[in-house]
Amino acid sequence: MHGAVDALRQAWTPAYTLASTNRRAATMLVYSIVSATAYVAAFLLRFDFAVPADQRAVLALTLPVVLLLRLAAAYLFRISSGRWRYVSTGDVRQLVVAATAGTLVLFGLTWGLHLMPLVPRSVLLIDLFLYTWLTAAIWILYRTGFEHLRALHGERGVASRVLIVGAGEAGSMLARELVRMRNGQRAVGFVDDDITKRNATVHGLRVLGTVDELPALVERHAIHEIVIATPSASPSQLRRIVERCEATDLAFKVLPPISEVLTGKVAWSQVRPLRIEDLLGRDPVALELPELFGDLNGRSVLITGAAGSIGSELARQVALHHPLTLILFDQSETGLFDITRELHEQHPHLSIHFIVGDITDEVAVNTAFRRFAPSRVFHAAAYKHVTMMQTHVRQAIRNNVEGTMLVANAAGRCECEKFVFVSTDKAVTPTSIMGASKRLAEMLLMELQPSWPGTSFASVRFGNVLGSNGSVIPIFRQQIEEGKPLTVTHPEVTRYFMMIPEAVQLILQASLLPEVRGQIVMLDMGEPVRIVDLARNLLRLAGLPHQNGKAIVFTGLREGEKLHEELIAPGEETLPTVIDKVHIVIPEPTPHISVHHLLPRWQEAFGKGREEDVLSDMVALFPSMRATVAVESATAIRQVV
Repeated sequence: MHGAVDALRQAWTPAYTLASTNRRAATMLVYSIVSATAYVAAFLLRFDFAVPADQRAVLALTLPVVLLLRLAAAYLFRISSGRWRYVSTGDVRQLVVAATAGTLVLFGLTWGLHLMPLVPRSVLLIDLFLYTWLTAAIWILYRTGFEHLRALHGERGVASRVLIVGAGEAGSMLARELVRMRNGQRAVGFVDDDITKRNATVHGLRVLGTVDELPALVERHAIHEIVIATPSASPSQLRRIVERCEATDLAFKVLPPISEVLTGKVAWSQVRPLRIEDLLGRDPVALELPELFGDLNGRSVLITGAAGSIGSELARQVALHHPLTLILFDQSETGLFDITRELHEQHPHLSIHFIVGDITDEVAVNTAFRRFAPSRVFHAAAYKHVTMMQTHVRQAIRNNVEGTMLVANAAGRCECEKFVFVSTDKAVTPTSIMGASKRLAEMLLMELQPSWPGTSFASVRFGNVLGSNGSVIPIFRQQIEEGKPLTVTHPEVTRYFMMIPEAVQLILQASLLPEVRGQIVMLDMGEPVRIVDLARNLLRLAGLPHQNGKAIVFTGLREGEKLHEELIAPGEETLPTVIDKVHIVIPEPTPHISVHHLLPRWQEAFGKGREEDVLSDMVALFPSMRATVAVESATAIRQVV
C-alpha cells in the first residue's frame, strides 16, 4: 500500500508543482477544455450524434466566442482565482451564476441582436448544464483526491489523530476545517450522547460512540488528541465530559464559546485549552451596557484602587467609552505605572492622569478632586483579606471606612454626579473585621446621601472574583506550580464566584440605574460553588490526579471566615430593577447608629491603644461577629449609644 502511495505521489508532484507555479494559466486552460467539450457535446446530444453540415458550420463559427465568453465570465466572477482544494458550495453557486451569465450573453448575440449564426436554444441549455456539471465535477474530484492523498500521507505517522466530542453544528464545522486545512491533525471520528447519531456520518467521519465510551474508543482508534466541540454545554455537562477525557490520560481542548460558533468563526486555530471559567458552577452573567457610552463619553472619571484587579479592569472598560479624562488613583507605584502604560498604548488620544496617593490622605484626595472635578467616581480601593484584617483592626477601619468617607465627602463637595462603591458579600451578616468594615462603609454612604443631594451614592455587592489578586485561584495555581497540595479550609465551604470583567460590568451597570441613591445593588449570582470542587477542576486543568486524596489538604476554617457566604441578610429585602438579575437591597433598619459619629470615638480609642473598645462597639453593631472576635475587656459587649 505504501509503495502505491509513494508511486502516486511521485507521479503527481511534478504536475502539481507546475500547476501551482502557473495557477491562473492552468485554470484557464482547464476551463477552455471544459467549455469546448461541453459545447461540442451539446451539439452532439442535440442531434443524436449526427450533426447536420449547416450546424457544424454554426459550431465552428461560434465556438471561439463561447470560449471567450466562458473565460471572461470566469475572470469577472472570480471562479478561476480560488484554490480547488478549498472549493465549497458557495463556489458552486458562483459557478452557476457565471455560467448562466455567459449563456445569456451568447443568447443575446445570436437570437437577440442577430450578430452571429443562430445557435439552437436547446444547445444553449444543454451546454449550460454540461459546462456547470463538468466544472463542478473537476473541482470535487481535485479536492477529494488532494484530501485523500494527504490522509494517506498522514496515516504514515505525520498527523495527530483527533477525536471530536460533539457531532452537532460546532463539531461538524470543526471536522470540515480539519479536512480542508490539516496542520498536522487528522480527524478520526466523533463521540456524541445522542443515540440517534450513532454510526451516522458527518463529512465522511463516523459517530463512533458516546462520551462514556471515550476511554475505550481512544484505545481502539489510537487517538492522540481530544477536542470538545460542545460550546453550548452547561458547566455541569462540561465537567462530566472532562471527567471522561481525564480518564484517557490524553490532552484535550475546547472550542470557543457558542457566540463565536454562531458567527461562523470556528477554526482549528481557535481551539484552546480548557479554562477554569468553563468549569464554573454557573453560567457567567453577561450584562449589556448599551447606554454606557452615553454616560461616560466626554465625562471626567476617577477610579481609586486603579492598580488592583478590579480597578484596573474598570479603567480598561471605562477607557473604551471615550471619557474626557481618566484619573487613576492608587498607592501602588508599580501597579499604577503598568496600567497607565497599557492604557496609553491602547488609547493614545485619551487624556489619562495617574495619582500615587493614599485614600486616607485627606490632602491627596482633596487635591485630586479640586484639580480634576470628576463627574464619575468608582471607589475600588480597599483592604480585602479577611485573615489579615482580623489582626489589623485599625488599618481595616482607617482604610475601608475612613478612607471611603474622605473620598465620598470630596466627591460631594465637587458636585460629582455619581459615586459607586465596590462592596462585598462578606458585608452581609459580617463575621470578620474586613466584612464589618465594608458593611460600615455601606452604612456610611447611606448616611451621607442626604448631605450631598447632588451626588448619587451607590454600593455594589457581589461575591468572590476569580483571578483577582489574593483570590483562591492564583493561590491554587501557585501551589500547583510549586508541587504542593491545594489547601482548602473545609470540604463543604462554598462561595459565590464571578469573573473580573463580569464584576466590573455590574459596577458600571449600577452607575446607570436612576433609582439608586444611597442604596445597595447586588447581582443574582446563582448557586454557590464548593471550593473543593474548584480545586479539583484546577487539578484537572493541570493534568494532575486528585483521586488519591493527597492533592487537596483541608486546613479548617480560619478566624472570621464563614462556611457559606450570603448576598442578603435575613432581615434584608430586595427589589427588582430594569436590569435582569440586578436587584436593589433594602437593608434592615439600624436605629440610633451613626457611623459618621462613631469614627471620631474610634480614632480616639486607637490613639490610646484601646482597640478592645472598638471591637466591643463592632460586636454590638454586628452580633454575628461575637464568635470570631476575642474581646479582652470584661465589659466588652455593651450597647452603642
